[in-house]
Amino acid sequence: MASSSPDSPCSCDCFVSVPPASAIPAVIFAKNSDRPRDEVQEVVFVPAGTHTPGSRLQCTYIEVEQVSKTHAVILSRPSWLWGAEMGANEHGVCIGNEAVWTKEPVGEGEALLGMDLLRLALERSSSAQEALHVITGLLEHYGQGGGCLEDAAPFSYHSTFLLADRTEAWVLETAGRLWAAQRIQEGARNISNQLSIGTDISAQHPELRTHAQAKGWWDGQGAFDFAQIFSLTQQPVRMEAAKARFQAGRELLRQWQGGITAEVMMGILRDKESGICMDSGGFRTTASMVSVLPQDPTQPCVHFLTATPDPSRSVFKPFIFGVGVAQAPQVLSPTFGAQDPVRTLPRFQTQVDRRHTLYRGHQAALGLMERDQDRGQQLQQKQRDLEQEGLEATQGLLAGEWAPPLWELGSLFQAFVKRESQAYA
Repeated sequence: MASSSPDSPCSCDCFVSVPPASAIPAVIFAKNSDRPRDEVQEVVFVPAGTHTPGSRLQCTYIEVEQVSKTHAVILSRPSWLWGAEMGANEHGVCIGNEAVWTKEPVGEGEALLGMDLLRLALERSSSAQEALHVITGLLEHYGQGGGCLEDAAPFSYHSTFLLADRTEAWVLETAGRLWAAQRIQEGARNISNQLSIGTDISAQHPELRTHAQAKGWWDGQGAFDFAQIFSLTQQPVRMEAAKARFQAGRELLRQWQGGITAEVMMGILRDKESGICMDSGGFRTTASMVSVLPQDPTQPCVHFLTATPDPSRSVFKPFIFGVGVAQAPQVLSPTFGAQDPVRTLPRFQTQVDRRHTLYRGHQAALGLMERDQDRGQQLQQKQRDLEQEGLEATQGLLAGEWAPPLWELGSLFQAFVKRESQAYA
């Protein structure tokens, strides 16, 4: 069983606000992806597709059966793997995942990563509840496991998920093939690197309680508290640290109850005092995402993605599914085909340069901010101005004050990525 060391990069935070916690009639989703400091996260657009019956799909480590139709998705993912840390699909479904350790042992073999499960669910579902069924079905059939880092040293974990759509959200927490889920129909909720579903269980694996009883973790008589029963008695150091982040995130959501907007969520993701914006030791927040999912189905969903580390010094850029959406090349990492260290066996024996164009420019900008305070402040102001422009444009769109042609909506993200790249140049 792989375990986590004090330096292991296993911290993330996900947030969701469902009316009346939101300031507008929309579900608002947010996530920070905290990963190894030098890992590159790219933003990938995958169009909808149709597939030959009986065809197979290669995920990070294993193949699964492909479905006949897949939905268009936008993904923020570590560039070495197939799955994603967070993303959305054309139907307004958003998912983020977190690492977690439980009393169930982490499998030694290669299976589906939690990040693979996330992408598969986005490609195959049109609601948050359907995404939950996709993940739990795949989990039952294929299991979860495999190295979660681009490193020859084994490091694996189980996953928890926050799933949202235009009307509600679900928290899904797993322990091996077992799971429990909680439905969120109003209010605000966050998850961190720990089990958080107690007795309020909306759906569960059919063998969850009998398994816990057989293991001697539950007597079959008292209240069934999933987090209490399945959490490790002795928590890894980072999971103990996650408790403080979880509490801080919950308090920040409480403070903004009824007034949560995309900007508020961005502010929470940028909060360094709580550790939610991570920049410690060998890992940091490598990418961030905020999504606005209007309850009115005639309004478009808006997804803001950074594609760069440290949201406090990054630009949240708007993405909208529409006519003419295409991959922004500046946020796409180079590929290495069959020679990729993740494809050659044994895996991860060498390293390759996965930095994309925007990442390179952004890293140079961070260096300038640290070396030259005046020029750094000017550059950071350019970042804020660009982000504010995107926020105001999408607010005008949702308020009915701006009605651009569909092709302009589809190219919005590409346009903002290009302007950010030019600012760094």
